Amino acid sequence: MHSLVLQSDFGLVDGAVSAMQGVSKQVCPDLDIFSITHEIPAYDIWSASYRLIQTISYWPKGTVFVSVVDPGVGSQRRSISIKTKDGQYVITPDNGTLTHLMHMDMVAEARTIDEVKSRLPHSQESHTFHGRDIYAYNGARLASGEVTFEALGDKVSLDTIEMLPILDPKVDENGIVGAVDILDIRFGSLWTNISLELLNEANIGRNDWVFVAIEHEGKRVYQNVMQFVRSFAQVEIGEPLVYVNSLTNLGVAVNQDSFSKLYNIGYGQGWTIRISKVSNEFLKLYVQ
Repeated sequence: MHSLVLQSDFGLVDGAVSAMQGVSKQVCPDLDIFSITHEIPAYDIWSASYRLIQTISYWPKGTVFVSVVDPGVGSQRRSISIKTKDGQYVITPDNGTLTHLMHMDMVAEARTIDEVKSRLPHSQESHTFHGRDIYAYNGARLASGEVTFEALGDKVSLDTIEMLPILDPKVDENGIVGAVDILDIRFGSLWTNISLELLNEANIGRNDWVFVAIEHEGKRVYQNVMQFVRSFAQVEIGEPLVYVNSLTNLGVAVNQDSFSKLYNIGYGQGWTIRISKVSNEFLKLYVQ
C-alpha cells in the first residue's frame, strides 16, 4: 500500500475535498491520504502543473498523486494516468496539468482511464465531479493495490499528452532571460525558472548587484537594481533582493513584504524576467 496525495482548486469551504477523501477511504479504510494544496486558483492548470513538479520528487516510489483542476470536466478531454521515471504516479485530466513533468522528462509511461468503466459505482449520471468519481476513486485503487497501473487503461504515446507553452531560460550577451513561473503565495515572492547553474554560467553570484527587469506580454512593468543575497536578513526590511529558492532557482522578493502585491506582478505565460550583472561603475552612478 502507498500514500495518496490530493491536489485541487476546490478550496475547503464546502464538501468537495471531503467527498474525495471519503471515496478513497471507501476503497481502502487504511489508506493514508495527504494533500499538496486545495487552494490552486480556480481553473489555473498552469499552477497545478507547477505544484506537482514542486513536490513530487520528495515523495517515495509508489506514491499516487491525484490532481484535479478541470475546467473541461465532462468534455472530450481525456482522463489519464502516468508513471514517473522515479516510480510515482499521477492521475489527472489530460489538459496541461502534466506540462512541467513532461518538460523535465520525468514521465516514463502514460495510460488513459475509461471514464465509463473505471469510476465510482452508481456515479454514471454524474458528469461534473470527476475528481470524486474517477480521479480519487482510481487513485485510491492504485495506491491500495486494488488495481495495477497497467490495468488502469490502454497505453498512450507520450507525445499526445496535452502541453502548455513553456519559455526555456537562456543566457545571452545581456545576462539571462527566463520566466516568472509561479508565486510563493504566502509571502509574495516571485519564483523563476532561472536555475543556479545558469546563474553560474552567466557569472552572477551571491553579493553581486544585478539589474532586474520584468515584462508582461512584451511590456516592461518593473525594473530595479538589487543585491543577490544568501538570505533575506542581508538587506533592510522593505528592500528588494534576489536569492536562490528551495528549488535552487532564482527568486525575487522584498524583505518582509509581498513583491507581487507591491508591484502587481503575475506569473505564468506571458511573464518574463531578465537579470544582468551590474558593473561597479554603474553601481556607483546608481547609488549617487
